[in-house]
Amino acid sequence: MEIEKFIFCLEAVPDVDVDSTTEVVNTLEDIALNQGIASIYKTCDTIEGLEQSLNDLLYEDHNFKDYEIIYLVMSGEPNNVLLNDYYYSIEEIAEIFEGKMNGKVIHFANEKILDLTDEESQYFLDVTGARAISGYGAKQDAISSIATIDRVFFSLYQENDDFTEVVELMFQKHYNLCKLLDFRLYY
Repeated sequence: MEIEKFIFCLEAVPDVDVDSTTEVVNTLEDIALNQGIASIYKTCDTIEGLEQSLNDLLYEDHNFKDYEIIYLVMSGEPNNVLLNDYYYSIEEIAEIFEGKMNGKVIHFANEKILDLTDEESQYFLDVTGARAISGYGAKQDAISSIATIDRVFFSLYQENDDFTEVVELMFQKHYNLCKLLDFRLYY
């Protein structure tokens, strides 16, 4: 029996009390319907909200082990996320996730640039326990990774655990988009 890899998506929004359907929600619903990949979607507007959502997933959801992809849709500067008008570095995010992401893939949408040195990526992986961290080295306002290449990544990873093969297939099938957005995977 094949083991499914679910997606836990956490999207930063200006105000969690304002109910709205975002591009992310629509795309995740489409991925569930057309690709058969289930997900949980949560929003956060503060760092405390991010921590609480993560803790709810870790300690309240008995299927946490099935969520292999932690999908973060957050704007910000390179290697920083913006929450409630404050920037948090990738190191601070690693400390929030400390020891909680064993075997998970942390994937950032192209709302922000992910440009880690070998030392920074290794620190993130060591502190969090994550299997990999991925994202994009270029932010193209006209192109959203959410509706395009992210779904390809999720689908290919659903079918194959070997990162090198997944990245190779992504570049074979969608070379121009991968190159334009500068897809990156650190493991």
